[in-house]
Amino acid sequence: MKFFDTTLRDGEQTPGVSLTPEKKLRIAKSLDKLGVNAIEAGFAAASEGELEAIRLIADAGLEADVYSMARGVISDIDAVLKTGAVGVHLVIPTSDLHLKYKLKKTREEILEITTDTTQYAKDHGLKVELSAEDATRSDLDFLIRMFKAGVAAGADRLCPCDTVGVLIPERTSELYSELKKRLGKVPLSVHCHDDFGLAVANSIIALKCGADQAHVTVNGLGERAGNASLEEVAVALKANYNVNLTIKTELLYETSRLVSRITEFPLQPNKAIVGENAFVHESGMHTHGILANPLTYEPFPPELIGRTRRIASGKHSGSHGIKASLNEMGLEPNSEQLKEIFLRVKTLGDKGKRVSDADLQAIAEAVMGLPTVRPIKLEEITVVTGSRVTSTASVRLSLNGKMLTEAATGVGPVDAAINAIKKAVGIVEPIQLENYSVKAITGGTNAVTEVSVSLSKGDRKATAVGVNEDIVIASVQAMLSGMNVLMTTYNNQKTTEKS
Repeated sequence: MKFFDTTLRDGEQTPGVSLTPEKKLRIAKSLDKLGVNAIEAGFAAASEGELEAIRLIADAGLEADVYSMARGVISDIDAVLKTGAVGVHLVIPTSDLHLKYKLKKTREEILEITTDTTQYAKDHGLKVELSAEDATRSDLDFLIRMFKAGVAAGADRLCPCDTVGVLIPERTSELYSELKKRLGKVPLSVHCHDDFGLAVANSIIALKCGADQAHVTVNGLGERAGNASLEEVAVALKANYNVNLTIKTELLYETSRLVSRITEFPLQPNKAIVGENAFVHESGMHTHGILANPLTYEPFPPELIGRTRRIASGKHSGSHGIKASLNEMGLEPNSEQLKEIFLRVKTLGDKGKRVSDADLQAIAEAVMGLPTVRPIKLEEITVVTGSRVTSTASVRLSLNGKMLTEAATGVGPVDAAINAIKKAVGIVEPIQLENYSVKAITGGTNAVTEVSVSLSKGDRKATAVGVNEDIVIASVQAMLSGMNVLMTTYNNQKTTEKS
């Protein structure tokens, strides 16, 4: 099974996503490291920036083949040739709807365009991935004629695009079985959109019924409801079908987070495979089972995609889960203390409050009579921002009594403040910010803001919340609270049972 990744072309068509050539190159290198077979780096004819981005990627010495999209227009192919890409993704509409209203061309004209542009690309040394746009709403006999014209002109691979996501699994099976029957051994790809939430299912069915390459995007990026998700297709094939892949699945989470950061397109927490909650357990029944055997409530181990599981505390928690979370912090309350901690967590949850790891730590310290000692303390923070000023923050922190002072810039005051803290603490502790979210608790421009963060240090993770009228201070509070959870050492603080 091969993966043709179109994150940098179809994925970039996500409303609000726009990538510079440098950002595209970073993502392309990550995709190549992940093990995709082909990278559609963009649409060379769209702009000079697109052409330059594809040229940068084509010159980067990647293992994956680099493609550019082109319409059935000679000038589009000329633009591809300027980039140094090895292949062209030639997209030509075949549905009567597109021919009548978009192209205003006849079927015979489409067949002529297919032959001429495919032949031109092949004569100039390009690999040709020939896609029929809106193929799944096209007349099947005409679709076959168009594909045969492309093959006769030298097309290397064919792809019937489900442009508006109307396929259902049964229809996918019929379509690919018929294509294999009537087109013989010509390699086939599958390109599905997720308008009905069936892109991944249809892609897998197509691969079972004759296709050997899937068009995918990281995090399911794409216009409207997005494209088939690379991570979902890959893990489903590996975990459910035992297919050997070129994809290094242990890098999927890392790649997902990189793409999310660069595109500034956040993932929903319950996103399959790579969502923040995919391996987080709160329910008492679930955490009890997970602690006994992870397979009780996980379909595959998180290590498969480079993740770790986490036990969350809250309204639905059980004592086993809370005890495990405390043990990870180095705290071992006796049974009476655990019961009290458990009740306090439940009480907070019943009030509708999210119980972060920092909250659990504070509750445990209070119940166990431990001193509240935090390695990191904020001594001072200054932020400068403005329409004509690069946002800059300087912080002075006390780390176990030692003063640390650092400054950093960012795309705004919050980003600058967080970068300054990470820079200061990073000198001694490799702590990473995994997730950041913000919401207004009250209305108005003076709203009280709640910032939630998820941090990691090695295999450990911690969550924390900061609340303040000033979003910068709320963000700093959350960051330092989470860092303190990860840096506080209790040396397995244990309290004996009362006699």
